[in-house]
Amino acid sequence: MKHKLSITMDEGTILRIRDKLRDGLFRNKSHFIEYAVQRFLENES
Repeated sequence: MKHKLSITMDEGTILRIRDKLRDGLFRNKSHFIEYAVQRFLENES
C-alpha cells in the first residue's frame, strides 16, 4: 500500500529531477524520489 507524502525541495533539485524525467528514466517525480530513497536505504547499512 502506498501513502501520500509531501516534501519541500529547493528549486535547483527540482530542476535536476525534471531533467531526469525528460530523459525517460523515471515515470514521474514520485517514482524518482521512491527510487532514490530505496537506494539510500539499501546503501546505508
